Amino acid sequence: MSGAAAAVVEPGAADPVIDARHLSRRFGDFVAVRDVSLTVRRGEIYGVLGANGAGKSTTLRMLCGLLDPSSGSATVVGYDVAKEPEEVKARIGYMTQRFSLYEDLTVLENLRFYAGIYGVSFRTRSARVAGVIDRIGLGDRRNQLAGTLSGGWKQRLALACSTIHEPPLLFLDEPTAGVDPLSRRSFWDQIHTIADDGTTVVVTTHYMDEAERCHRLSFIFRGAVLEAGTPLDVVARRKLRIMELDLPAHARKAADALRLDPRVEEVAPFGTRLRVAVRDRDPRQVITDVLDPLGFAYEDHGEQRATVEDAFVALVHEDQRADSAPQPEVA
Repeated sequence: MSGAAAAVVEPGAADPVIDARHLSRRFGDFVAVRDVSLTVRRGEIYGVLGANGAGKSTTLRMLCGLLDPSSGSATVVGYDVAKEPEEVKARIGYMTQRFSLYEDLTVLENLRFYAGIYGVSFRTRSARVAGVIDRIGLGDRRNQLAGTLSGGWKQRLALACSTIHEPPLLFLDEPTAGVDPLSRRSFWDQIHTIADDGTTVVVTTHYMDEAERCHRLSFIFRGAVLEAGTPLDVVARRKLRIMELDLPAHARKAADALRLDPRVEEVAPFGTRLRVAVRDRDPRQVITDVLDPLGFAYEDHGEQRATVEDAFVALVHEDQRADSAPQPEVA
């Protein structure tokens, strides 16, 4: 790690690596990000979760010093992103959604090039490149052209290049988009290894299962933060109870009937199985009240654990209901 980066990470773990206050970003009349505040602690994996177009990437670009906020402020690794963007960029790693390395260079050549770009000294460069090749598992592909790698291996190479200078903070923007499930799991193993070694990681994703792997997270919807906290806390605050039932016939009609009941938060079909969410009440009683009078035959699979995806859907529904509620008249 360079001396400049080491000086930044000396303070205690209580000091936030990122402290963002009321960030907003407008593009003409379009508001991409509105009043986003978040704090990221040293050494954690922090997830920024939301659907495509929610404002996650725009938020990340502001935190990286790549895009000026329209309003608000943020301090990243001790520097103001608006006043000192070059200082921020020199001390972070940033991996974009799309593969942005040189496809006509080999794995080894890409790593050497980025080591030079990030200012790794020539004296330590060979050892640093060899170390990251070993850590990321690129040894058998070191002489392969980057353009011929599969999607999963391209992501590994991009991760290696973005961490070649051992930054104290790493930003990953939708790092597993379009990658197969096995490669996604392997990639997240790498993220946890990097975090265990002391690097703070901020990752945007629209995959709800990936949020379960983060220490803390923020839900972003329509450019605003709806909720923040640990995955367990975020789920617990929704007070959701989940029941799954199997209907060999008429699953769609049963789902339609359940959705009409105001006590039902969400009904998600999985083939002939329905996943029914209610808030702070017995889901079995609600299902009995709705389906039994209609004569539906179903198999009860019991209560299930509420997930981050369940919590996110509930949050979006809350926001939409609040948005559509009639506003009080002004005298």
